Amino acid sequence: MEEGAKNKKTVFVGGISDDTDESVLYESFSTFGDIIEVQIPPPANQHHHNNTGNEPKHRGFAFVTYSSSADAQDAIDNMDLNELKGRVLKVNLARPMKTVIGMSGAGGNRAIWENEEWLKEHVKPLAEAGGVQARFNKDSESAEPEDKNKSDEDDAMEE
Repeated sequence: MEEGAKNKKTVFVGGISDDTDESVLYESFSTFGDIIEVQIPPPANQHHHNNTGNEPKHRGFAFVTYSSSADAQDAIDNMDLNELKGRVLKVNLARPMKTVIGMSGAGGNRAIWENEEWLKEHVKPLAEAGGVQARFNKDSESAEPEDKNKSDEDDAMEE
């Protein structure tokens, strides 16, 4: 299945309560069509904690993928700004994650120049790139002959 076609069948469900799980979403959203998948992403920092029960179970949003884009649109039309378990939901078409070329996984939020592979591939040392250091060196080289000529003129004037 093409990525674009899948995204038109997947809805973003924001604002879900902590006690909402996949089965609650499946039950609530299945009235609008055949559901292929329900995903609730875990908290971003879940791998750092032991499950003590104090951490949130999810990040407060989910994705519901339908078998047809018409079913997804029906879910959006009927569930957006509707209430589920005491929370008002925000439901719209899911958009693909914005990723930076060359970045993967959790590093997608970092600036591209923070990636060592990108730097090695795209950045030259300043002297080679014609940056400030290269200009400084060029100015220094052109200043030497000028100073030499000036000192020769000064010597000639003194004689």
